[in-house]
Amino acid sequence: MPSFQTAFPNAAASSPLALRFEHVRAQTVQLVKPLSAEDCQLQSMPDASPAKWHLAHLTWFFETFVLERYEARFKPFDASFRVLFNSYYNGVGDKYPRPQRGLISRPSLKEVLAYRAQVDARVQGVISRADEADHAALAQLISLGLQHEQQHQELLLTDIQHALSFNPQRPAYARHWPLASTAPQPLRWHGYEGGLVAHGFDAELDGAFAFDNETPRHPAYVAPFELASRLVTNGEMIEFMADGGYRRPELWLSMGWDWVQAGQRQLPLYWQEDDAGSYRHFTLQGLQDVDPNTPACHLSYFEADALARWAGARLPTEFEWELAARRLPASSAKPGNFVETGAYHPLPQQHASRESPAQMFGDVWEWTQSNYNPYPGYQPWEGLVGEYNGKFMCNQFVLRGGSCATPQSHVRASYRNFFPPDAQWQFSGVRLARNVQG
Repeated sequence: MPSFQTAFPNAAASSPLALRFEHVRAQTVQLVKPLSAEDCQLQSMPDASPAKWHLAHLTWFFETFVLERYEARFKPFDASFRVLFNSYYNGVGDKYPRPQRGLISRPSLKEVLAYRAQVDARVQGVISRADEADHAALAQLISLGLQHEQQHQELLLTDIQHALSFNPQRPAYARHWPLASTAPQPLRWHGYEGGLVAHGFDAELDGAFAFDNETPRHPAYVAPFELASRLVTNGEMIEFMADGGYRRPELWLSMGWDWVQAGQRQLPLYWQEDDAGSYRHFTLQGLQDVDPNTPACHLSYFEADALARWAGARLPTEFEWELAARRLPASSAKPGNFVETGAYHPLPQQHASRESPAQMFGDVWEWTQSNYNPYPGYQPWEGLVGEYNGKFMCNQFVLRGGSCATPQSHVRASYRNFFPPDAQWQFSGVRLARNVQG
């Protein structure tokens, strides 16, 4: 079993586990309510999945890893689902090709929701019947499944935004645009002495759960540095473009410049420029004017790195980011714009930040310059769930902090998200860092 911690000490405490299972599973279904069955079938690129597939895969996870192990006289809902809705678990068996998930017209959305309902009831039965000897291991596995589900809740939103963006009607997922006019906030720099710092998951600081890639906690040396008080804004992105940012090879990594040239890129993802030189962008709230004071998002690592160079700064390392996040005042350690606000879009900074960096959690995932590598002494979880994180530790960069599409309870200071450098469809943005001179 995986060696992560969870907060359910014995069988007598199974009620909190059952309630959390019910809550997280219901949140996913709630996210698809604005969508039609046709919307749920869309797959706009190989890296994205249809909403219907997300619903089924998340149920497959609990059926495969929980019911098969803990349910007496287990029988699958449909034996063919084992292949159809396996994502990347080679140890489980065959997988349906990821780029073709949009071709799975059957089972229907109605059947997938029935699949969810039946598996949910059966998992609740397993929880209620678990004896004390099984309960700790069962709680660990279900906690992992729920964290996995929360990851897919965000993916479901970003994937449907990408899919809907191809519709010339520019349909909105939600219709309550959250932005109001705000004054721009100045960019200040917060200094950190660095030194040898403890890095990685700490149960006392981060809560009861961590993925294996957040462990083990270990010492890391951090040189003195400064971190920007706020995120890079759309207004600064516009300045970057006006200064020829997408036409200046000296600002780009070699692979990044090849990426710009190959795609003839001149704007961030979802942006368009009208004849008058104004910008609009497609959002989960439909096509909207670009607000200059809102954090820029849907930026690739290549764009983030070029933007930082243009600004005379750099991206932070994940070690710098975590050090700064752990030094936030307790009152501001994890507020923010998460999926629960219903904004589904980054929000502009409302107040000046003098004591510490603002919007460290929520709004946009912040690219770091750190490669997604294992920590010293890293050990993947035992068993089939060991395929969860470790095998992706190649050609990816770490992002920190969560976004406006992330469930708030899913994020912690040690959390490591990761994507390849050309990924744009996530709510990914930029916070600048710089070296201390002298």
